[in-house]
Amino acid sequence: MNERTQAFQVEPERYEFRAGPIHHFDLARRDFFKLLGAGIAVFAVAKDSVAIQETAPGPRSFHNEELPKEITSWLHVGEDGIVTGFTGKAEIGQNIRTSLAQTIADELHVPFENVRMVTADTALTPFDAGTFGSRTTPTMTPQFRRVASAARDLLIGVAAKEWNVAPEGLVAAGAKVSDPASGRSLRYDDLARGKTLAQNLPAEDPVTPPVEWTIAGKALPKVDGRSFVTGKHQYTPDLRPAGLLYGKILRPPSFGATLSSYDDSATKAIPGVFVVRDGDFVGVAAPSEHQAQSALNSIHAQWKEVPQISNKELFAYLKEKASANSDDRRRSQKGSVEDGLAKAAHRLDATYTVAFIAHAPLEPRAAVAKWADGELTVWTGTQRPFANRDELAAQFHIPENSVRVIVPDTGSAYGGKHTSDAALEAARLSRAAGRPVKVVWTREEEFTWAYFRPAGVIEIKSGIGADGTLTAWEFHNYNSGSSGIETPYVVSNQHIEFHSVPQILRSGSYRGLAATANHFARETHMDALARTAQMDSLDLRLKNLADPRIRAVLEAAARSFGWPRKKSQEGQGFGLAVGSEKGSYVATCAEVAVDRASGAVRVVRLFEAFECGAIVNPDGLHNQVVGAMIQGLGGALFEAIEFENGRIKNPHFASYRVPRFRDVPEIEAILIDRRDIPSAGAGETPIMTVAPAIGNAIFDATGVRLNNLPLVPNGLQRA
Repeated sequence: MNERTQAFQVEPERYEFRAGPIHHFDLARRDFFKLLGAGIAVFAVAKDSVAIQETAPGPRSFHNEELPKEITSWLHVGEDGIVTGFTGKAEIGQNIRTSLAQTIADELHVPFENVRMVTADTALTPFDAGTFGSRTTPTMTPQFRRVASAARDLLIGVAAKEWNVAPEGLVAAGAKVSDPASGRSLRYDDLARGKTLAQNLPAEDPVTPPVEWTIAGKALPKVDGRSFVTGKHQYTPDLRPAGLLYGKILRPPSFGATLSSYDDSATKAIPGVFVVRDGDFVGVAAPSEHQAQSALNSIHAQWKEVPQISNKELFAYLKEKASANSDDRRRSQKGSVEDGLAKAAHRLDATYTVAFIAHAPLEPRAAVAKWADGELTVWTGTQRPFANRDELAAQFHIPENSVRVIVPDTGSAYGGKHTSDAALEAARLSRAAGRPVKVVWTREEEFTWAYFRPAGVIEIKSGIGADGTLTAWEFHNYNSGSSGIETPYVVSNQHIEFHSVPQILRSGSYRGLAATANHFARETHMDALARTAQMDSLDLRLKNLADPRIRAVLEAAARSFGWPRKKSQEGQGFGLAVGSEKGSYVATCAEVAVDRASGAVRVVRLFEAFECGAIVNPDGLHNQVVGAMIQGLGGALFEAIEFENGRIKNPHFASYRVPRFRDVPEIEAILIDRRDIPSAGAGETPIMTVAPAIGNAIFDATGVRLNNLPLVPNGLQRA
C-alpha cells in the first residue's frame, strides 16, 4: 500500500492525528481519486436517492432502495495492486468490511487480501441514507458487483489496446489479464501504472451469478480480526488527538425539565475549564474526565419539571391517545372480517403488550469533535453519518461541505445510533474551547437520554374454520410500529391497522423495528388458535402458509429440532414461531424448563432456521443470527424500562437486566443458502421469532398464556 493510499484509511490516527489535519471537504470525488495515485477508477451514475425512514408509519419498500443521482466514486484499482472500495455504510459489528471486500474480490478476480474498504466518511464515500433496515448486503452487494465488473472490463480494454487485439478474447483472473492465444499476461497493477483512467458504470453489466462465486460464499476470517480481539483496534472512545479536552453535559433531572436558575461562577474560576451555556444546554470541557466531572458538579442549577405518567399507566395511555387522524394510520383491508368471523368454527380475541426497552450497546454514544479554519470534523459512532453531517451543518449555520463526519468501527448500535446527540455536544464544546473535545456518555446517560424501542399495544380478533383454515384476521397495533405488520398467512378476510400515538419516552429504531412486537403478537396468537382448534402448532401454520420460502424455514427448524417432541420431565415445554421481513425468512423452535415452585424459567434450547438468499460469508451470517437470538432472549424474558415522572428508574446494568452467559441456552443456527436468490440483509430478521417461540414453550410447559413482553421479568409466579 503506498503512502497516499494509507493516508486515507478510515482509522483517524493514521490520517488526521499523525499526519496533521487534512481538509478536503470541497474536493469532488473524482479529484480525491487523484490523491490515491494513478490507476483505474469506476464511477456510477444512478437514480435519485431515497432516504428510508424506519420509524415512519407508512409502507416502505426495502427492495427498491435507489443510489445517489450524483456522480459518485465506488472503486479504485491502484498502481500498487491495492483495490479500494468506498461505501457510505458503517461498520457497527456486522462485519461488512469482510463481506463487501469478498464481493469486490470475487467479481474483480483479485485476491481477497488485495481489497481495502473505506466506509462511512462523508468526505470520501458516496452518499448513503444510513446503515439500517438490513440494507447493506442487498444494496451494496449488487452495486459492487456491477462496479467491479465494469472495472474488470476497463482493465481488459487497456490490455487489449496494449496488445492491439480484440478484448473479447482476453481473460481477467488472478489480478491479471491474459491472452490465451499468445500466452501473454499483464497484472492489474501493471495496467494501472502511470495511467489515470475512469469509466462511468454502464446501465447494465453482467455479473457473476452466486452459483459461480469463488471468494464470496466462503467463511473467510474477519478483516483485522486479531486487532479486535487483542484490543488494538480503536473505537471513538479510544481516540486521543493532541490537545484533547474531555466534555461533560449537565443533564436535567427529568424529561422536559427547563432551567429556572443557573450559576456557573465557581466553575468559570477553575483553570483550564471551558463552560458553554446555550438555553437549556450546559456543558463543560476540561483536561481530564475527572476535572470535567468536578467542574460540572460545581454548577448550581435549578430546574422546572413537569408531571408525567409512569410505566404502570403506559398501555392504557397508548389506547387512549391513539390518533384518530387517518393520515397517522396505516391500513390494509381485504374481504370482510365480519363475514369471516361469522363463518368461523372457533373465534379468538386477545390483547398483547410490549414494553419500552433500551438498546444497551456495548459502546455508549461517543464523539470527538475538532474545528479548524471554520471547518468541523467529527468522529462518532453513528449509523447515519450523512444525516449527522447535515444536522451539524444546520446547527452551526455552516455549509454541509464544511462538515466531515467519520465513523470509526462502532461497538454496536442495534438501530439506536441514528441521531447525532454526542456529536452535537462535542462540537459545541470544541467550538467554544478552540481545541478537540471528546464526549463519551456514561452508562446512565445512555440508558436515560438515548431513545428506546417503542412500547405498544396490539389487539387481535380472529376466526378459524373446523379444518384449521383461517377465516378472519383483524390486527391493530398501537404505537410500536408497522414493520412486519402484514400477516404471512393466507386469510381472505383481514383488516390490519397501525395507530400512531404521541411519544411518552423518546422512541426510535431498534433491531427488527416493530417486526419483533408484531411477530410476538401474531405468532403467540397462532399458537393459541392451534390450541383452540386442537391442532398441532406446526400443522396449523403449514396449512395456512403458501409462500414456499417461509414454509421451507419452518420445516427446516422443526426437522432439526425434532418437532413434535415428547416431554420427558415436569416443567418441560416446546414452542415454535415463524416469520418473514426485509426479504429474509426465519423460524425458531424453543425448549424451556419451568420450576413452578420458584417461578424460574430457563430457556434450554433455541434452534433457528434462517434464509436470506445467497450467503456471502457463512461465518459472518452465523454470528449475526446467533447474536440476534441471544439479544432476543432479553426482550423476551426480562428487559423493560421502568419510568415515573420523567425519570428512568433502572438506568444501570445492575437494575436493567440483559442476557448473561448463564442465560444462554444451547443454540443451533440452520443457514439455508439459496444461490438462486439475490442476497438479503440478515442483521434484524433473526430476532423476530425468539420471543413468541419462548412464550409458546412456556404455555406448553405450564398452560399459562403470557401475552406481555417481557414474559417473565420477575419469574412465572409473579409475572
